[in-house]
Amino acid sequence: MNNKKLMAIFSAVSITLMSSNVFAQTFKMAIGDAAGGTQWELATKFSEMMKEKTAGKVKIDLFPNGQLGNEQDTVNDAAIGLLDFSVLAINNVTPFSPTVGVLTMPYLIQSADEAKLLTQGPIGKELTDNTIRDAGVRIIGWAYSGFRVLTNSKRPVKSPADLKGMVIRVPRNEIMIASYQAWGVNPTPMAWSETFTALQQGVVDGQDNPYVTVYAMKFNEVQKYVTNIRYIFSLEPLIISESVFQQQSPNIQKMILDAGKEATAHSFTFLKNTESSIRNDLEKKGMVFVEPANGEKEWIDAIKKNVWPKFYGSIGGKDKFDHVLKALGR
Repeated sequence: MNNKKLMAIFSAVSITLMSSNVFAQTFKMAIGDAAGGTQWELATKFSEMMKEKTAGKVKIDLFPNGQLGNEQDTVNDAAIGLLDFSVLAINNVTPFSPTVGVLTMPYLIQSADEAKLLTQGPIGKELTDNTIRDAGVRIIGWAYSGFRVLTNSKRPVKSPADLKGMVIRVPRNEIMIASYQAWGVNPTPMAWSETFTALQQGVVDGQDNPYVTVYAMKFNEVQKYVTNIRYIFSLEPLIISESVFQQQSPNIQKMILDAGKEATAHSFTFLKNTESSIRNDLEKKGMVFVEPANGEKEWIDAIKKNVWPKFYGSIGGKDKFDHVLKALGR
């Protein structure tokens, strides 16, 4: 018998032995976005891995498109054990665990590789520990969604001055609100579940999200122009209620953590393989893409002057921010 067959038999026996002590369970997972985006991709991969690792004894029921409440509500529900899992934008975790906000500092992360380095390295481990302490939830995986680009229904936007008179939707996140204020507009904080309707009805003119989210949410139906600002790399953690996690056996806890790592790796590959094609599809659907003037200099200068200093305190101090920059080689 060759080595490959021996390994296959060993793997099958291992799964059987490990799952023999697993009781049948069904968990609920909230997903903020619609099916088809990076949140969904992360969630489905995690669900598949848990099913495989437990020989089908653990099932994850997925509830996309905010069916179980807005993203911040799901953090509350998970914290008190009413919800098992949630995949959500990181800016909706930040109000509960402010130091996580370092990953939302504008123009900090400048590539997908930098996002991976921060989330999967020592800094990501520290932020996970802080989130358990502060919010009662544990980050077990990450969806990588790419840079948040600005969309609007009014006109091409190349500089902050072009935003004048526009109503821009943002999450209820102080750093993101301050970013638009630094660019000369007062944005409108709004729950994610309300955003499509608000854009459709003209209550707001624009919003920002990665290509994949724009595509999954069909924003091309209500938005015309895309400005390729790269101010925030969108990270979407998969969280589990810490109380639910602690109720599991060590065996199941390990499976959850391992499945989270595998789903994270899958998400990174998914972004790399699909981002360009999604942009092309959006262009074919009629969206007009605009590059910011002068390499985003005006956008960046306003952020570094007016936003970074304002939030050093909330993310753990300027030393913490400098530590993250150093980890990125800057």
